[in-house]
Amino acid sequence: MARLTPTQELDQLALLIARHPEGIDSESLLRQLGGALQLRTLQRRLAGLVEQGLISVQGQARAVRYFPAEQGIVSTVAAALADDAEAYVPISAEGADIKAYVRQPRHLRRPVGYRIEFLEQYHPNHTAYLPEGLREQLHSLGRSPAEQTPAGTFARDILSRLLIDLSWASSQLEGNTYSRLDTARLIEFGQVAEGKDALETQMILNHKQAIEFLVHSPEPATVSPDTIVSLHALLSDGLLPEPAMCGRIRRRAVEIGGSVYAPVALPQRLEELFGIVVSMAAEIDDPFEQAFFLMVHLPYLQPFEDVNKRTSRLAANISFIRHNLCPLSFIDVPQQAYIDAMLGVYELNRIELLRDVFVWAYERSCQQYVAVQQNLVPPDILRLRYRKALGEVIAAMVRGGATITEANVLALLPSNVQPEDRAHFTQLVLKELAGLHAGNAVRFGLRPLELAAWHETQSEFKK
Repeated sequence: MARLTPTQELDQLALLIARHPEGIDSESLLRQLGGALQLRTLQRRLAGLVEQGLISVQGQARAVRYFPAEQGIVSTVAAALADDAEAYVPISAEGADIKAYVRQPRHLRRPVGYRIEFLEQYHPNHTAYLPEGLREQLHSLGRSPAEQTPAGTFARDILSRLLIDLSWASSQLEGNTYSRLDTARLIEFGQVAEGKDALETQMILNHKQAIEFLVHSPEPATVSPDTIVSLHALLSDGLLPEPAMCGRIRRRAVEIGGSVYAPVALPQRLEELFGIVVSMAAEIDDPFEQAFFLMVHLPYLQPFEDVNKRTSRLAANISFIRHNLCPLSFIDVPQQAYIDAMLGVYELNRIELLRDVFVWAYERSCQQYVAVQQNLVPPDILRLRYRKALGEVIAAMVRGGATITEANVLALLPSNVQPEDRAHFTQLVLKELAGLHAGNAVRFGLRPLELAAWHETQSEFKK
């Protein structure tokens, strides 16, 4: 391994000390450095950092402890990482700090366990991971033409596009090598891509099924333990060594590859914490804050043996689907940026880098769907309000052999149609009757023979 330069040694020390807001002594630093520096060299480096104002020192002799500077540390290493050529998202200074820390070798990162304080510090609708101004910006970006319609309307309108985008992008974050075109062929035609692992194909299909579950059942699919467990069952189907673990809180300890974080191992404790996390999320009023909370705390808890992050990404979309906001597809999110952000949550309990990723990902998703939004015909609110009555009048007209006239429609007008809506309602009925044919009559429960007899009546009337 190449020897570190003095500048790199200073950066490494500054980042190590930044992990210890309570202070750290030189002996502890030596142990964490693993013999990379001699004591005298370490003391010189520490003195240099103090002189530059990057750390502070308190105490004397053996009681000397080193503390991060109050203004925080954004090292030259972090700056370099932020400017390198890899695919990444724009990040804040806080995000750069987190990125620099988690990019260190594992032996330089302190092993940590689950900290209940991280959850306890959050109070729904009082604490906010997303500042108010940022939430307002996201609301403005995410509004859809279906804003005032029943839950799930917008997601259903763009479902074919969403199935491909979200299935592909979320799977890609897990290392899936399916291309977007391969994903489209699999979802639309059932065509399995050549040379791909069966597990990759299963992962894509599981995403499709889980997305359809949310979109087609937006009312029952709320932020609840049952919904989260159902999402996990759908997403993990055929991917876990034991099928019984699909949709079930894990019974054994797990490790996270590449991380020094050790999640909770006790099953009873996991059950309890899972209930708390989901109930807290359900209390959050703002859909963006709720989505982000789930993206932070579900993976941090690791309630399932695997497929935790995938579950959190789809769970984050529950509030967007229910509020007819633009969904979060994770399209074009760099895998490494997402991994770094999650490591920041696991090991530092810091959310800033994940917030950077979340905001960029949502803006990108909105850009993807803006053309789709513009092409959507705004739904007729009155038609939605009187949907049942509309069908009853049309069916009665056809079965009664009535001709298409305004007078005949008015004679069958239901009493629940408000006076101010009657003219519009009548025109809707006339328009539907004029365009009625064998292909669309099923919407009103009409049989082909009934429709044929009615068409014959209309032909005779025209003669």
